[in-house]
Amino acid sequence: MTRATTVRAVLAAAVLLVSVLITLTMSPRLGLDLQGGTRMVLQAKDSATAKADRESTDRTLEVLRRRIDSLGVAEPTLTRSGEDRIIVELPDVQDPRKAAEVIGRTAQLSFHVVRGPGTEQEKGKAAGLTLPDEEGRLLALGQARLTGAGVKDAGASFDAQQGAGWTVDLDFHKEAGRDWTRLTGEAACHPAQDERRRVAIVLDDRVISSPQVAPSVGCNVGLPSGSTQITGSFGADEARDLALLIKGGALPLPVEIVEQRTVGPTLGAAAIDASARAALIGAAATALFITFVYRLFGALAATALAAYGVISYAALVALGVTLTLPGLAGFVLAIGMAVDANVLVFERAREEYAQRSGRSLRSAMTAGFRNAWSAVADSNVTTLIAAGLLFFLGSGPVKGFGVTLAIGVLASMFSALVIARALTEIASRSRFVGDYRGVNGIARPGRVRTWLARRDPQLFRSPRRWLLISTVLIAVAGLGIVVRGVDLGVEFTGGRLVEYSTSRPVDVETARTVLAGAGFGDAEVTTAGAGDLSVRTGDLDNHEEHALRAALAEAGGDTTKVRDELIGPSLGDELRRNALIALAVAVLVQLAYLAVRFRWTFALASVAALVHDVILLVGAFAWLGRTVDGIFLAALLTVIGYSVNDSVVVFDRVRELWGKARRESVTTIANRAVLQTVPRTVNTGMGALFILAALAVLGGDSLEDFALALLIGICVGTYSSVLTAVPVALTLEKRAKTPPPARKRASGRTSGAGAKRRDPLDNGARV
Repeated sequence: MTRATTVRAVLAAAVLLVSVLITLTMSPRLGLDLQGGTRMVLQAKDSATAKADRESTDRTLEVLRRRIDSLGVAEPTLTRSGEDRIIVELPDVQDPRKAAEVIGRTAQLSFHVVRGPGTEQEKGKAAGLTLPDEEGRLLALGQARLTGAGVKDAGASFDAQQGAGWTVDLDFHKEAGRDWTRLTGEAACHPAQDERRRVAIVLDDRVISSPQVAPSVGCNVGLPSGSTQITGSFGADEARDLALLIKGGALPLPVEIVEQRTVGPTLGAAAIDASARAALIGAAATALFITFVYRLFGALAATALAAYGVISYAALVALGVTLTLPGLAGFVLAIGMAVDANVLVFERAREEYAQRSGRSLRSAMTAGFRNAWSAVADSNVTTLIAAGLLFFLGSGPVKGFGVTLAIGVLASMFSALVIARALTEIASRSRFVGDYRGVNGIARPGRVRTWLARRDPQLFRSPRRWLLISTVLIAVAGLGIVVRGVDLGVEFTGGRLVEYSTSRPVDVETARTVLAGAGFGDAEVTTAGAGDLSVRTGDLDNHEEHALRAALAEAGGDTTKVRDELIGPSLGDELRRNALIALAVAVLVQLAYLAVRFRWTFALASVAALVHDVILLVGAFAWLGRTVDGIFLAALLTVIGYSVNDSVVVFDRVRELWGKARRESVTTIANRAVLQTVPRTVNTGMGALFILAALAVLGGDSLEDFALALLIGICVGTYSSVLTAVPVALTLEKRAKTPPPARKRASGRTSGAGAKRRDPLDNGARV
C-alpha cells in the first residue's frame, strides 16, 4: 500500500472505532415527537413595569423553570428563542391544560389594606381597586403594600385542628416581614368585624383571601412573626397550585402561548419503528443496486455506506442533537445521498479506463477520485447551503432536519473519500481484481453508457423544444395553485389541529354533526389514517379543546389525543413570512455560489431550473390536495439542494470538456457532457428513490407527505437539471460575449508551460 492509502485506512479505522464506542455507550436524545410530550412556545409581552427584552425574558424563563420543576416533570427543557420567546418541552405530558395554566399565569400576588365596602360605581374607577371578596362582596382596596416578591417560601397544608381545611403557609423575607407587620398593625387599629380590619390578598386581580386580623393583635403592633397563613375554601389541588405559583414567584412579564404541540408516545414509537424499517429496507435495496451495477467496487461502496450510517449516528449522539421525526427522515434520506459521491467516482474511473487503453485499474481509480473531486465538492456544498438555510430560517423540527442533513452530508463525504477510497485502492492492487473485468465493475463501461454511445442522441438540436415543455409544466402547476389553491397547514395560517383516536369507529359526517351540536360548527374534520380523526379549527384554547374531545367521546367512546398542534395567528404570519424569505435566500445564495464557481450563464440556468422545480412541486401538492406545512418546507429546501446538485455535476462536465475543446460549439459540448453524466444521474437517482419509496410506503402517515414531496422533487429535479437548465444555458450563451473557460489544470494533465506530469502510479516503463 502507498503511504496515502495507509493513512486513509488508519484514519477510517480510528473514526469507526470511536463511532462504535459512542453508539454502544451513549443514547440518542429524542425529540418530543418521538418520545411523546408537549412543546410550547411562549411569547413574552411588555408590561407596565418591564419591557420584553433579552434580560427580562431570561428572568421570566428562570421563574418558569422553578414552576415546572415543582410540577415534577421529568427532564424538562426550557430555552430562550430570540429576544422574547421561550421554548418549553415537557416529556410525557399528554394533557397540557394544567401545565399551561400553571406556566402561563402571571401570578401577581399583592397584599392590600381594605378601605371599606366597595360599590359598583367605584368598581370602574381608576382611582382605586375594587374587587369582590371570597363571598362576592365588593371591597375597596388601598395600594399594594407588599408583593409576592417578598415571599420566601410557600406550602400547602391541611389544618385539621382548627378545622380550616387546606391552607397555604407563607414565609416572608426579612424586609417583607417588617412590611407585613406594619400592614397588619394598621389594620388592627380598627374595631373587630370592621371591614377595615381585614387584609386582602390578591392574586392576578382576584381576592383569594381577606382574613380579619385577630383581636389579640394590638394597634400598630401587628403580627411579629413575619409569617402568615392564607385560609379559604381551598381544595387540595387548588391549595398546592396556589402555593406553587406563589413560591415560583411572579413572572416579570406576562406570556402568551403562541405554539403548542402534543404528541402521544404511541405515535412516536410507531414513527421510530417505521423509519427504522424504511432505513433498513431502503439501505439494503440501495446496497444491492450499487453492487449489481459496480460489482466488487459497488460492494465495497456498500460497506462504506454501512460505515457512514454508524459514523453519522455517532455524530448525532455525541453532539447531543435532538433527533426529531423530520431529523430521522433526514438521516434516512442522507443514506441515499451518500451513494452520490461513490457513483461520481466510479463513473469517472470507468471513463478513464475506457479512454486510455492499457491503463491499470489502480491508475483509473486514482484518476476517477481526482477528476470527480470538484463535482463532489460543489454538489455537497450546495446541499450544505440548503441545510444551513433550514437551520437558520426554519423553526422547531425543521431545524433538526437541517442539522441532521448537514451531519449526513459531511459523514457521506468522509465515507466516500476516505473509507471507500481506502477499500477500493486496496482491492485495485489485486491482480485477480484487475484481470477479471466482470469482478471489479470498473473495467466495463456499463449498459447505460454503452447504449448512449451507440445511439448518440442529439438532445439539444432544438433547445427551445425542451423550454416549451418546461413552460407547459409550469403553466399546469400554476393552474393547480390558482384553481385548487394551496392548502396551508396551521403552521402558516394559525389555528389548532388535533388528531384523536376513538375506541369505536366514527365516520367524518357523524363527527361533524356531533361537533356542530357542541358549538364547534367551524371545525374541519377529516380522516387521519388508521381510523383516526383530524380536527382543524381556528383559535381554540385548552378548555375548549377538552370540551371538543368530550363531544367526540359521546359518539366514539374512549377518545385519546394522538397529536395536537396550536399555532397563534401572529406566529402563523411570521412562519409564512419566514418561509418566503427562506426560499428567496435559497435562490440568491445558490445563484451567488454558482456564479463564483461557474459562469454567470450556468448560474442563471441552474437557478431557473431551481425555480421550475419549486413551482412544479407546490403545484403538484395543490392538485393532490396535500397540506403545505413546515415539513413540506424542509422537503422543498432539500429538493432545491438536490436540484442544484444535479445541475452542478452537469455544468462541471461542460466546463471541463469546453476547456479542452474551446473551438467546438457549446451545443456539441453540452450534449456530450449530458450523455457522459446520465449514468451518474440515473444511478444516484435510483439510490435516493429506493430510500424515499421505503419511507413513503413504510414511514406511516407522519412521513408520507415528506417522502412524497421528495419523490416528486427528485424526479422533477433530475429532469430539470438536464432538460431545463442546459437549454436555458445554451440560450443565454448565444447572447453572452464571455470567452470559453480555460483548460482545467490538474495532476496528471498539463502544468506550467505545457510539460506533462507523470501519473504517480506510472513508473515510466513502456513496451
